Amino acid sequence: MNAEAQREEDLFDAARQLTDAAARRAFLDRECTNEPVLRDRLESLLAAEVEAEQFFTDGSLVLTRPGTFLPAAPGAAKTSPPGEEALGTRIGRYKLVEKIGEGGCGVVYMAEQEEPVRRRVALKIIKLGMETKSVIARFEAERQALAMMDHPNIARVYDAGATDRGPPYFVMELVHGVKITDFCDRNRLDLNQRLDLFIQSCHAIQHAHQKGIIHGDIKPSNIMVALQDGVPVPKVIDFGISKATEARLTEKLLFTTYAQLIGTPVYMSPEQAQMGGVDIDTRSDIYSLGVLLYELLIGRTPFEAKDLLKSGLDEMRRMLRETEPPRPSQRLQALARPEIVKAAEARRVEPGRLVGLMLGDLDWIVMKALEKDRARRYETANGLAFDLQRHLGNEPVLARPPSQLYRLRKLVRRNRVVFAAGAAVATALVAGLGTSTWLFLREREAHRRAVAAEQQQVRLRHEAEVREKITQAALLVSQEKFERADALLRDVPLTQPTVEGAAVFRAIGEWHALQNRWPQAAERFAQLLQINQLDGLDVSTLDCLEQGPALVEQGDESGYERFRTEAIARFSESAGLFADRIIKISLLRPADEKLLTSLKPMAEETAKYFSEADQAGDAFTAAWRAVALALWEYRRGNFAAAIAWGQRCLAYPEANAPRAATAQVILALSRQQQGRGDEARAALAVAREIIESKSKTRVGRGTPVQGFWFDWDFALILQREATALIEPPAGGN
Repeated sequence: MNAEAQREEDLFDAARQLTDAAARRAFLDRECTNEPVLRDRLESLLAAEVEAEQFFTDGSLVLTRPGTFLPAAPGAAKTSPPGEEALGTRIGRYKLVEKIGEGGCGVVYMAEQEEPVRRRVALKIIKLGMETKSVIARFEAERQALAMMDHPNIARVYDAGATDRGPPYFVMELVHGVKITDFCDRNRLDLNQRLDLFIQSCHAIQHAHQKGIIHGDIKPSNIMVALQDGVPVPKVIDFGISKATEARLTEKLLFTTYAQLIGTPVYMSPEQAQMGGVDIDTRSDIYSLGVLLYELLIGRTPFEAKDLLKSGLDEMRRMLRETEPPRPSQRLQALARPEIVKAAEARRVEPGRLVGLMLGDLDWIVMKALEKDRARRYETANGLAFDLQRHLGNEPVLARPPSQLYRLRKLVRRNRVVFAAGAAVATALVAGLGTSTWLFLREREAHRRAVAAEQQQVRLRHEAEVREKITQAALLVSQEKFERADALLRDVPLTQPTVEGAAVFRAIGEWHALQNRWPQAAERFAQLLQINQLDGLDVSTLDCLEQGPALVEQGDESGYERFRTEAIARFSESAGLFADRIIKISLLRPADEKLLTSLKPMAEETAKYFSEADQAGDAFTAAWRAVALALWEYRRGNFAAAIAWGQRCLAYPEANAPRAATAQVILALSRQQQGRGDEARAALAVAREIIESKSKTRVGRGTPVQGFWFDWDFALILQREATALIEPPAGGN
């Protein structure tokens, strides 16, 4: 697309968002000065859009000849507009029930699926006649992006295909909810409750980033909140303009071409607004999350949409790139009194206290996420979430006001001419003062700086080489060329935490583990545990669940002892909701009294969180915590308590084969210790049947429901222990 055509498209897109006729006229007057031909074209396009929108919305227009629309006759039957499927139509296993959403190129229907399970789903399909390469590419990219992810706060993809008429479709989880800002305001959630929903959303975005996906259009309408068993749960939707960070999602990924303005301006990062010359990475989503957080806290965005749009495209981009938004507390103080009262009531706080609650931590957390310089933003979505959790826990946050030196540098950049003139005057004044002394000091300082610069250059060169190798390895992993990626990183020393490096070592370690190459897997997981500090607890504790079985399967008993001692020390005060994972992995082998004592606080925490999950109806989580507590009690010699927890785990209806096998093994071990040999052998037989019949069917790295590879290895390791105890070989005691 040439520059002229691109400008026309951008102006049309900006004008169509102005619903007020006077504002739209003023915008066109300003942008089309002395360009009457362009003005006419834009007005024609806008008029055609109104007609088309009416046609596609309610069927009140009929097509008489190409390009001509007339009102439909009174009483005429309404049919599905051309390009859309009629309600009641069957597409594969799905019956279209209701149209629930529409974009320029696609339609979303509520549909009924009847087999293999009966449920309501959302079916997204390209409009007939809109199957251009770019539209299909965007559609395929969204489907593939969603299919790559498995997170409770991201809408899941169930199925995909094409209709008999040709247009592709995909089927995803039906999200019943409202956008996050509306949910918070309607339910008058306080600041802590709002932050909790926001933190969950951050973890979902982090999951997408770890899968190599940038969302690209984070805004309230793309984070829907619904009640599940009375608990509000946010769901991130619409990855329609997402981008792959490590590999192209599809060969036809055309929608991020040069100079195309993608995203929603109010939530758009400065680098998105720059349009060309700067690659968009995951930190763009961090900025958009910062805008959303700003809005959740005070009910306003850093820049008002109407101000951005009325300023014109070029000025809008300049504002997003250069204008520093006010801190949330400053923005609140600038509002009229009735608006402050309204915002405070929606957050269940006194108007006079709302500003005070923003001052300090929240101001600086938001402003760190909104940094124009992306190198100064939070590096990850989890980093932003954890700083908010530190704030909620009254712990020191990482975000801090910019230093005086940083502010001075910014001031100099904005006023180069003034500072250059001032520097010239200052130089002239000091030129005659102690010339020889100054030259001596200058030479000595220059030498010191030269040495430091050389050392810095060597260090930076080394870091650049490491980053380059990690990036190359990430690309190889995305292409499933694990052996080459492994060889590339064989001698790469990593000392600094890195999200991308952790993802690469995690993938390579899993690749080795799935092929039973335990020494290599253990080595890669050990490197992973050194650099995964930027990942959230949900990820870093799972990494421990991978390293433990690798060491035990390798037969490295001393290595396993060191590992579990270090894991307990690392997570003893921070495991929280994931304490059960550290208990399980630390008790994969028998433990002495000292280690059991160090695990006691985590066991108490797990029992507390078990009760919360049980009361909330979260059977999946509660059952896994019951397994951890059963193993904890068994290792302590409390066999009756271990049996009670094991039975409680098995009582939950949600099936998870490796979890059930592990619970049966713990029952077998405990009953044998009680002298109930027949019952112990029966439980062991059940566990063995599950493992032998189900573990061979697992595919790749697994899922939470199927069981991950390490869940199966966990069951296998404990089964071998139970077999040796209950069915000792001939000649044994």
